[in-house]
Amino acid sequence: MQTHRRTTLCDVTGPDATPKASIVMVSDPSSILGGTAMNALDSTSGQRSTAMAGQKLSGKVALVTGGTRGIGAAICRSLASQGASVAAGYSGNRDRAEQFLKELEEDFAGQGRASIHQGNVSHPEDCRRVVQEVLGEHGRIDILVNNAGITMDKMAMKMSVEEWNTVLAVNLSGSFFMAQPALEHMVERGTGRIIFVSSVIGETGNIGQANYAASKAGLLGLTKTLAKEAAFILARAGRLVDNGVGITVNTVTPGFVATEMLENVPEKVLDKIRSQIPVGRLCRPEEIARVVHFLAADASAYITGQVWGVNGGLDM
Repeated sequence: MQTHRRTTLCDVTGPDATPKASIVMVSDPSSILGGTAMNALDSTSGQRSTAMAGQKLSGKVALVTGGTRGIGAAICRSLASQGASVAAGYSGNRDRAEQFLKELEEDFAGQGRASIHQGNVSHPEDCRRVVQEVLGEHGRIDILVNNAGITMDKMAMKMSVEEWNTVLAVNLSGSFFMAQPALEHMVERGTGRIIFVSSVIGETGNIGQANYAASKAGLLGLTKTLAKEAAFILARAGRLVDNGVGITVNTVTPGFVATEMLENVPEKVLDKIRSQIPVGRLCRPEEIARVVHFLAADASAYITGQVWGVNGGLDM
């Protein structure tokens, strides 16, 4: 259940080096790249959603890994603001998770619509246990958001086997271990949404992040494969219909996101980061969350196997 993270200059030279450590497992220690927690340096990024904004997800249940901090917390709030009940995963900070649960209950219709679940996404038995916990508490899972991720940065020639394996185990294997039991449940019901939070680094690569880039790139292939398999299974069972909700699998790839890590980054470094982004600023966690809740809606049934970049034009 322990989160591993090492911060180096690479954390501030390439987008989305997220130690969003995760979830359901690894708590979400946010880093700058592809990150998580909001940061006072971007004055508009620290406002949390505290009211209902719509009913697009009314009656739905969403499980969000790494859901109690940063991007994960913003995703939980966005889903809740659209009427969903939310199960948020975390790894070790029980006090922070309980505080987040309390805030959700205060902001969105009281007790019963939110829960927290501890575990480690790199352990398949934890993933299956958490899925069963959520089913037991909420009765169903309509939406899975795999937001778990860590970084252990080092130049490839100096990277240890442990550093390679640990990052791949959480970021890539952990996403598969969560998706597998959730997809089984969704196939039984004939509907569902799976959304992975990858990173622009998985598309562009980054110096000092071979393990992170490989793990996030792997999510792109996993997304397309699961999307094809879900459609194939429903079609074989005669459950694909013209106006059906179906099962979709998509990925969001954040760029530079305002996070806790930025609080100690020199202003000159921040200026250099912003200069690389065509829109001239960092991403706000809420902007990623809005894309996630859009993809999670029933009305997004025709979108599957796709990669949604939220990076300010960084990959152009």
